[in-house]
Amino acid sequence: MTVKLAGMLLCRFTFCLPAIYLIATCAYAASPCAEYAAKLPNVKRDLCEAAQLQPAGPRSVNGQALWVRDIQPEHATLRVLVVGAIHGDELSSGAVALHWIQLAAQPPLDAPQVIHWRFVPVLNPDGVLSRPPRRVNAHGVDLNRNFPTPNWERDAKVYWEKRTGKDPRRWPGPKPLSEPESRFLHEQMQSFKPQLIVSIHAPYGVLDFDGPSVPPSRLGRLYLDQVGIFPGSLGNYGGIHKGVPVVTIELPNSTRTPLDAEMRQMWLDLLRWVNERIALQGGVTPGMPAPTSHRAP
Repeated sequence: MTVKLAGMLLCRFTFCLPAIYLIATCAYAASPCAEYAAKLPNVKRDLCEAAQLQPAGPRSVNGQALWVRDIQPEHATLRVLVVGAIHGDELSSGAVALHWIQLAAQPPLDAPQVIHWRFVPVLNPDGVLSRPPRRVNAHGVDLNRNFPTPNWERDAKVYWEKRTGKDPRRWPGPKPLSEPESRFLHEQMQSFKPQLIVSIHAPYGVLDFDGPSVPPSRLGRLYLDQVGIFPGSLGNYGGIHKGVPVVTIELPNSTRTPLDAEMRQMWLDLLRWVNERIALQGGVTPGMPAPTSHRAP
């Protein structure tokens, strides 16, 4: 039984609500799209519903479902994980992920590689749905500092205290993977075993990269400008320590998406780079030894 059908059946037995209201709302009963359309820029409800998001099972601190979409063509040879809104106030990142689901569902006929895409468009729903939106989750943890990089217990605390001045927006949490949202993404990395991770952020307007392979020089109007390594970050954990290439896209604005044509161009550039540098090299096996970091200190 599909999630939408289950929601419709549940609505049929809620006799206390007017029938007209039921008809208008039951189709969306088990969907985050009303909230996403209200909060995310350039996202209409129809676009979100077309993404066919499915609940993954785990929930956020505040009990919000974490939603995913798999696009798995037959004979896929590459697995790519795309993550948006790890920071709740970077609303454009979740919007771009939803737009890209639509593009991933219509791959070019001449694509040299068949890709299994897994999208997590909003990893931090509590931050997104907060008023105003918050970078951190409902426990006040920066999810992108909560991954288990080596020496996290020492380095994350020192970095937060000395480099950020105990900035509450960048608190790494009490221990690595202390949060249900970061645990969920960590479990996805272990079970899905992506050969590439694309993490969408805002608002610095650059590309960042961690891990093996040659990084993309540009995606659309965004150019490579590697900005540093942070204890507990996804790029540090996945790219440097697990050997899975991590492309971090920093959109230029956190509350406004690029134009539709620009989002499409970024997507096409990403596909071109994946085919040239990842797929045609035979992919990258997750867990391979990480190369020496090429990042600025």
